[in-house]
Amino acid sequence: MSGLVNALVILAVAVVVIARQFGARRVSADRRWWLLPVVLGAMALSSPGLIDVHHRARSVFLLAAALLIAMATGAGWAWTTRIWVETDGRVWSRSTQASGAVWAVGVALRVGLIALGTTLGIHQDSHALLLGLACTLLVRSAILVARAQSLTPVTGPVPAYGDGMIRRADKERV
Repeated sequence: MSGLVNALVILAVAVVVIARQFGARRVSADRRWWLLPVVLGAMALSSPGLIDVHHRARSVFLLAAALLIAMATGAGWAWTTRIWVETDGRVWSRSTQASGAVWAVGVALRVGLIALGTTLGIHQDSHALLLGLACTLLVRSAILVARAQSLTPVTGPVPAYGDGMIRRADKERV
């Protein structure tokens, strides 16, 4: 695929995935949560231009740094996602404002790597972005599924904050 098509695929997938995560979504370990990241990763790895042949060492270093940033972004996104169990036992999740901040930091770091690569004269293919997105989604999904499996269903009424607190009678006035 051409660079423009890859960029559009990356943008479309990122927009759809991110927009969907800020609404409540059911988390299920039964679903194939790994399928989309694997497909995106396969698309990215199919390109011969992933590594700049004229600057192999620097290109591999930049790619490795980008993948580390992508994995850290996925982990940060997963751990800042709110997750809860409904009374019927289904697990739900919704990204928070902190999740948005994690994404913003991840994007800023990735832009910094692109700028560094451009300054060093390293050709960077859009497939590296696609591979990074795949890593982010895979790490996030894996952590969310693990978190969902560790939760226990709610069996009765959930106590509210302040329940069970001892209130002193001398402080109350009529």
